[in-house]
Amino acid sequence: MPSPDAKRHLTAVDNPTEPTGYQYAELDGEARVEDAALAEECALAISYNGISYAVMMVSPSALEDFVAGFSLSSAVVQSIDDIYDIQIEGEGIALHAEVDIGNRAFWSLKEQRRNLAGTTGCGLCGVEALEQALPELRSLDPAPLPPAEHFVDLRQRINEAQELARRSGALHAALFVDADGALRLCREDIGRHNALDKLIGALLRQGLDPRAGFAVVTSRCSLELIHKAVRAGLSTLVSLSAPTTLTVEWARRHHLNLIHLPHHSAPRVYSPAPQAKADIE
Repeated sequence: MPSPDAKRHLTAVDNPTEPTGYQYAELDGEARVEDAALAEECALAISYNGISYAVMMVSPSALEDFVAGFSLSSAVVQSIDDIYDIQIEGEGIALHAEVDIGNRAFWSLKEQRRNLAGTTGCGLCGVEALEQALPELRSLDPAPLPPAEHFVDLRQRINEAQELARRSGALHAALFVDADGALRLCREDIGRHNALDKLIGALLRQGLDPRAGFAVVTSRCSLELIHKAVRAGLSTLVSLSAPTTLTVEWARRHHLNLIHLPHHSAPRVYSPAPQAKADIE
């Protein structure tokens, strides 16, 4: 395995790219032509130690964060320390990420190698086996729920943090609220899985404790997001839309706090399971 002192090139790319402007004509009989900012999209091919692994459709911002988070949440590596180098090459709509990983992680990758084809609307990208769709995950240590006051005006703060979405729309976001209730990180992408991967990568690369706060996703909370959150060691996942029954079951099974933040009512804690009414009385 490479020396832990080996040089790593994990330079943060936190500045989002500007949305591309496009002209459109309004369909109102006056044929007015206006400009609109649209979200950018590119194909990112990911290789580990020279072996092609996946092609993902992503937004071209914070790509090193995405690669780091994707590598962990897809179980290619078990720790950020398994990643020695990330190099992004190419331009325009075709980019390539070459990732240098340790020997142990690379051996495991070759053992379970599968082809993935990522799409912006995908669920479990390229997964062909039921065992891969419903993997064995190590349960988290139970953690306390965030204070209720950390949810005050959270939706408004999220909207303010989504710089790209305000200009172009069509973007999901994953955000991190720290132990003091401050919104520390925001990562945006056309893909909801990609946004969470970017956030996980940013947490790892900045040395932030994923359990000292909570993550928020603006998208539907699907099962694969639960997988990613558990693998990343997040203690709490908050979704702006209601979870499915399966996500609740998996969150409870793996001790991940799962909270839904509705538009006009108090946060709803689905995991851990609430006490039965008889127990409360």
